[in-house]
Amino acid sequence: MAAAQPRSREHVYRVAVQFGDCDPAGIVFFPNFNRWMDEASLAFFMGCGIPPWRELVKTRGIIGTPLLEIHTKFYRPATYGETIEIHTTVESWAAKTLRQRHVVKRGDVVLCEGTEVRAFCIRDPENPDRIKAIPVPEDIRAACTLPD
Repeated sequence: MAAAQPRSREHVYRVAVQFGDCDPAGIVFFPNFNRWMDEASLAFFMGCGIPPWRELVKTRGIIGTPLLEIHTKFYRPATYGETIEIHTTVESWAAKTLRQRHVVKRGDVVLCEGTEVRAFCIRDPENPDRIKAIPVPEDIRAACTLPD
């Protein structure tokens, strides 16, 4: 039986949808949702007190959490002039990866949901042109988890 996952903190990232985010029909062009989820990922960590990646690369060599897998399911459209919210949590942790969940809402209406698998990475000391995954730092995992 797998160990229970700790409960994740939640961060809400707000986006003011602009005219340029939309296709000619006035509907948000679907890749923009993925861009906003990517932005919400970093905002989640910063909201949990983790410094931005440019600071962690200086202090700990961590360049960020590159995306390994993404899945998005769309339910309703959005258009310019609206404010949407991306509710981000960590669904699960593994040794070197995490699965983030994003629920995109306009008020109480869910527009889409997405999950991303990400890895904590550093530059490979043996080949600086490459990156490699490292074990999830325990202090970062703890900062992203609700206290018991």
